[in-house]
Amino acid sequence: MRLEMEENGLYLVFEMEENHPVLLLHMGAEPMRREPEEEKKFLYTMLEIQATGESRLEHFGLGHSGTLPGNRMNYVSHTDGVNEKGRVLEIYTRDGVTGLSSRMIYQFYTGIPAVRCRQVLRNEGEEEIGLEAVSSYVQAGIGSEEEEEMSLLIPHNSWQEELQWKETPVNQLGHHIISDSGMSSKRIQIRNIGSWSSGEYLPLACLRNSSRHTMQFWQIEHNGAWNWELQERAGQLALVVNGPDEVNHHWWKSLKPGEEFETVPVAIGCVAGGVDEAFAALTRYRRRIRRKNQDNEKLPIIFNDYMNCLWADPTTEKELPIIDAAAAIGCEYYCIDAGWYTDENWWYKVGEWQPSAVRFPNGLKEVTDYIRAKGMIPGIWLEIEVMGTQCGMAGKVDSGWFFQRHGKAALDRDRYQLDFRNEEVRAYTRGVVDRLIREYGIGYFKIDYNINAGIGTEYRSDSPGDGLLAHNRAYLGWLDEIFADYPELVIENCSSGGMRMDYAMLSRYSIQSTSDQTDYLKYASIAANAPSALAPEQAAIWSYPLSDSTREQTVFNCVNSCLMRIHQSGHMGVLAEDKREIVREELDYYKVIRKDIKEALPFWPLGLAKDGDDWMCLGLKTGKKRYLAVWRIKEGDVCRLPLADCRGEELDVKVAFPADDVSCRVSWDSEEGVLEVALPQGGMARILEF
Repeated sequence: MRLEMEENGLYLVFEMEENHPVLLLHMGAEPMRREPEEEKKFLYTMLEIQATGESRLEHFGLGHSGTLPGNRMNYVSHTDGVNEKGRVLEIYTRDGVTGLSSRMIYQFYTGIPAVRCRQVLRNEGEEEIGLEAVSSYVQAGIGSEEEEEMSLLIPHNSWQEELQWKETPVNQLGHHIISDSGMSSKRIQIRNIGSWSSGEYLPLACLRNSSRHTMQFWQIEHNGAWNWELQERAGQLALVVNGPDEVNHHWWKSLKPGEEFETVPVAIGCVAGGVDEAFAALTRYRRRIRRKNQDNEKLPIIFNDYMNCLWADPTTEKELPIIDAAAAIGCEYYCIDAGWYTDENWWYKVGEWQPSAVRFPNGLKEVTDYIRAKGMIPGIWLEIEVMGTQCGMAGKVDSGWFFQRHGKAALDRDRYQLDFRNEEVRAYTRGVVDRLIREYGIGYFKIDYNINAGIGTEYRSDSPGDGLLAHNRAYLGWLDEIFADYPELVIENCSSGGMRMDYAMLSRYSIQSTSDQTDYLKYASIAANAPSALAPEQAAIWSYPLSDSTREQTVFNCVNSCLMRIHQSGHMGVLAEDKREIVREELDYYKVIRKDIKEALPFWPLGLAKDGDDWMCLGLKTGKKRYLAVWRIKEGDVCRLPLADCRGEELDVKVAFPADDVSCRVSWDSEEGVLEVALPQGGMARILEF
């Protein structure tokens, strides 16, 4: 039996026969062009499962291909229906040897060329089954290097160096079809290990097919360990995407009779076009799957006292004049960052979350009340998932509060990782949140996370990776409970900046810190690329003019954040009045355009930004309106911005910020579809609109 689907611009072809594995013969932005050779169809299995004690088919090295019982999971039945999200296909398979059953779920979203995939396993046999690797999504038959030009877009991520995309031809990554067998032990593999889901790479990638002018993308929606790989099968590429596994992440799960295991969800999509079309689709998808909340509707302006300001050294005396200045320029939230809970070094004392009487002689409430009296909602910094080695509680609580490996509590930079599987941990941390809301009227939490807890915990788990996965899911459940009780509470997802930029977290959190980058010039490429990783209204970008800033440095700082979520900082109390006026102008302008930001789709006239580029540009479009953030970093007085979709139109392009600017010249060539922008020197930036 063949099931051919066309859904929201995606074309899928399944082959399902009793006593045979289900095959996914095609998924793409156009109909299947060529039927796979019959003798090679076995390579198109829709799932991979490796169990302990089972062999593997063929010669695939360490790749997650040819797995058993994955390739014995025979078709049982399927359902094809519709729910409130869109079409949903569920395919049931079973292994007659072990009794393992699978329910593979493909959830479509009406109007969006993306499908969310996950697999639910159930042990229907009489013996326990050791799971070593389970796929969330598998697709073979992707292009042929001999016929098509393919390149991978991989988002590299690091502390203060987030969102740096690199595009590389597939054959330069080691994929060469020279084997007669049609199988390879070589993988193109990207993975994350530990509790920073984007510590080295974003859980996201794109595959460009230049010959067919299509772009495929995948997004792993998990706040821990994950893996994706491309491997040769029958002269084409096969994509396997999964959460943690044994080889990469020390994950092993004993599935006892009657138990179930569910994989991490993965979004897969394909579009006709390139980067702009792919991330437009992902932006629509991200908005569809996240928790509905007022923060992403109203886009309030947040002031945070950390960056180029108090640097985790708050006191009542220091805060009050900055609060005055933040209110005067139009901020709507005011967040007290790290250090408020200790008289000494803020790093080592995290965990008890009681205000310092030295820093706040009349109590923290004096400051939070003052924030409210100035018309802003008070916020506060927490690193709720860890406990410092110098925290008084650390030596008093049960050892089961912490991740453990080899009989000892796991440490990273003098912090213990709290285990959110532990009911006492969840109760304690929930009590902290409740107390801060109740006693101080907190309406905004910046939840930071400055460690990587490693491969996981052995305590009460089948493996360290099993403990980490269960903890990851328990933490998400804890967040769900918080938002159920406080639906209007705003929580920022910060992990040393952008070290957990994933849509397990961002389907719950409304706002995401993108970086701890302290140099506003280097921040430009991070800001320009932010909508590739998250919806613009969730992307918090710092604006932090230095006390001795020039006019252009202040403008540049403002432009970095203007088209997303403004995280205002800088020592506003001592910033010169003319520079404060620039910031005030930006915030006033932002309040006018934010209604468009929450609906806009991103585009990049110059392509995704790279650190070292002379010019960068990020665009947002909604209806007929376009906004452009343009940065001149170094060389070249004039930049040509291709706007192909506007070719032939008459555009009224203006410099929107700063409004009184005469140094930026713009010229629109309607026939060619190119906007020329001229800035007289490096280190300048402007917001244009038309």
